[in-house]
Amino acid sequence: MLKNKYKKLKILYIEDEQNIRVNAVSYLKRLFDEVYEAKDAFEGLEKIEKYSPHLVISDIKMPKLSGLEMIRKVRRNNKNIQFIVLTAFTDKNYLLDAIDLHLVKYLTKPIKHEIIFPLLIQCAKEIFEDVNNRKYFTKNCYFDIVTNELKIEDEYIKLTKNEILFLKILCENSSRAVTYEQIQNYIWYDEYMSENAIRLLVRDLRKKLPVHCIKNQSKIGYKIELL
Repeated sequence: MLKNKYKKLKILYIEDEQNIRVNAVSYLKRLFDEVYEAKDAFEGLEKIEKYSPHLVISDIKMPKLSGLEMIRKVRRNNKNIQFIVLTAFTDKNYLLDAIDLHLVKYLTKPIKHEIIFPLLIQCAKEIFEDVNNRKYFTKNCYFDIVTNELKIEDEYIKLTKNEILFLKILCENSSRAVTYEQIQNYIWYDEYMSENAIRLLVRDLRKKLPVHCIKNQSKIGYKIELL
């Protein structure tokens, strides 16, 4: 039985064989609220950029770009996404690559419920029960970058979708300023981000946060101040 918070695990399933993908996605959707799919590694990279899944389950052997090559690209900028890789055969070289890329598990097909279900639980537990996901602004105020919850004292503060995305990108890059271009691509990726839109977003979010958390870096972007 899944805990309710574990059902929030966002999963992307990548597989070029349609029948296998359809069955796997159907299984995962019975367990989790947000399940996405991709037919190849290139579409997988697009979905990772768009949805920021917690876990990616991917076939290794795919046309044009292999699953491991895709993961290597992701790992250049993201060390946090968890990966489970699937293959129809066992190969020592693939296994060594899988270890090097810090994957959760390397599994041979066909995958059965009793094999993959404990891994899914393991992934969810590591993600949702990791206190490092909490980014503190004061000792009584934090934002959880996985559950997307802002908590002040004992109260959860309601956030809009764009406020969540803005806080998320600032907290995940707290050591530096996040540029206007990065904000545009992350929040308004398919729309134009006007100066007024970002100004209003920051103004409204500042009202919900402790004073002086969000700093404007002139002509660059914004930076978050963590405890």
